[in-house]
Amino acid sequence: MAYIEPAPIKDKENPLESMMERFNIAAEKLGLSNEVYNVLKNPAKQVIVSLPITMDDGRIEVFEGIRVIHSNILGPAKGGIRFAPDVHLDEVRALAAWMTWKCAVVDIPYGGGKGGVKCNPREMSRGEIERLMRAYTTAMIDVFGPDKDIPAPDMGTGPREMAWLMDQYSKAHGMTVNAVVTGKPLVLGGSLGRTEATGRGVMVSALAAMQKLKINPFQATCAVQGFGNVGSWAAQLLEERGLKITAISDISGAYQNENGIDIQAAIQYRDGNNGTLEGFDGAEKLSDPMELLELDVDVLVPAAVEDVITIKNVDKIKAKLIVEGANGPTSARADAIINEKGIMAVPDILANAGGVTVSYFEWVQNRLGYKWTAERVNRRSDRIMKDAFDHVYEASIKYDVPMRIAAYIVAIDKVAKTYTFRGGF
Repeated sequence: MAYIEPAPIKDKENPLESMMERFNIAAEKLGLSNEVYNVLKNPAKQVIVSLPITMDDGRIEVFEGIRVIHSNILGPAKGGIRFAPDVHLDEVRALAAWMTWKCAVVDIPYGGGKGGVKCNPREMSRGEIERLMRAYTTAMIDVFGPDKDIPAPDMGTGPREMAWLMDQYSKAHGMTVNAVVTGKPLVLGGSLGRTEATGRGVMVSALAAMQKLKINPFQATCAVQGFGNVGSWAAQLLEERGLKITAISDISGAYQNENGIDIQAAIQYRDGNNGTLEGFDGAEKLSDPMELLELDVDVLVPAAVEDVITIKNVDKIKAKLIVEGANGPTSARADAIINEKGIMAVPDILANAGGVTVSYFEWVQNRLGYKWTAERVNRRSDRIMKDAFDHVYEASIKYDVPMRIAAYIVAIDKVAKTYTFRGGF
């Protein structure tokens, strides 16, 4: 399945307030000055453009395009471009800020950026999408750049769209500029190891947390909600390291086998069955897909959609460890109860940062003009993810806070110190 750089799913009411709530807690713990607080709170640049596109039937339709650079304190901005009908400025601002913290928590020299075009790609032809992506790139030609702002795929976009972006940017500069975008096809400078990057990061985070909790992976059980790119890779890699995957789920439902599911068989079945597990006979189908979250397992990996662990079901969760492969799978109110129950939750900002890590590697390889082996990519991304987990865990002990707040503390502290050393304003 194609890799898509993970982007956070926002609070449905106000994504900016949702992000700021955790930012404020971490900022208070760190004792940030008003100057630093205000600089880190506000985006560095916001660009809104109108994109007139000729549709296949000859009419002209105008689309709204947005790009927000939240921060360039650590380095060039980094973040995906989403094509979706509900894209709006508050959403993009929240996602850009979230990318700042995500890059900082894994110690990557990027700031946060995010872009979007308000459209419905499902209702558009290939030609219409190409013209829209090329128009968006041209409108952002002074924003994008290998040393300024490096986009990537997100909801509604993929390697194909990134290839068009790279080509349009390169034409405007009279030379091939691979490093302007990540998430490209391999033949255009994409990186090996990228497809499995996020799932692999989930695996590394899970094993690091299990070590702290003294859970033996060879005696542990695991349930994985979501069997797309992130969930299926996480399940496969955890199984390879000894865990028994007793439940998986996708849009067709949840499937349980207490003796362990053959994940490779499940992936092969899904790939040959229009991308779903419907009819999979290697496990018993549960009557309610949400039951998967409440199973008696050691490790729970929510890798599907946002807000699946809520105030309604959090009391029924029996897992000792939650590793968030999806973005925002735990509601804020449920978070507090998880902490009260003593369940460790490795937050999305850390657990699924393997994706942006390998995006960074793609950019590095493009700058070097040299390709790394998959083994080198995996070895280096594993080390970065393990080091990031250790730093967040140490912060959670030092500040006596849950892992989620600790991740924000680590990230904000890094950006704040860098801002201070650079001299501010």
